Amino acid sequence: MIHVCPLSRLEETVTRTRASHVLTVINLGTPVPRPAAIRAEDHLFIGFNDIVEPQQGLIHPAAEHVEAILGFARSWPRQAPLVVHCFAGISRSTASAFIAACALAPERDEAAIARALRAASPSATPNALLVSLADAALGRQGRMSAAIAGIGRGSEAMLGEPFEIAL
Repeated sequence: MIHVCPLSRLEETVTRTRASHVLTVINLGTPVPRPAAIRAEDHLFIGFNDIVEPQQGLIHPAAEHVEAILGFARSWPRQAPLVVHCFAGISRSTASAFIAACALAPERDEAAIARALRAASPSATPNALLVSLADAALGRQGRMSAAIAGIGRGSEAMLGEPFEIAL
């Protein structure tokens, strides 16, 4: 199971789900206290801004970020849940959870995973650049990007509610 939440609900989500691993996708330099239940080697921090095209002074999602997400997801032993979070739990984290689900279940249809994501989180608006980079890295031939476009922008929210998606 992959759980997604905003930074403000990280400790609570890890405790409630008994997660063993945490993936943080947030602005570089943002303080993120590692939950006490998570070992340092089971927490990956990836720093980039939530933007969909390069902007001066900001770090846009790039291939190395996708490779780090994929590597961490593939190394997760799946004996206990994975928690993925960003600042708001709406864009970078939902994209990362979608990417992990596609990578860990290559036989699953991308559109079905995207629909499950939308059903679990009305506010989910996965970062389109991050998804398109993962689409290329996974050889999904545009299907991941099309699936995310197919569910459209999520409902307006300042913070997403914690949710889960099954593999």
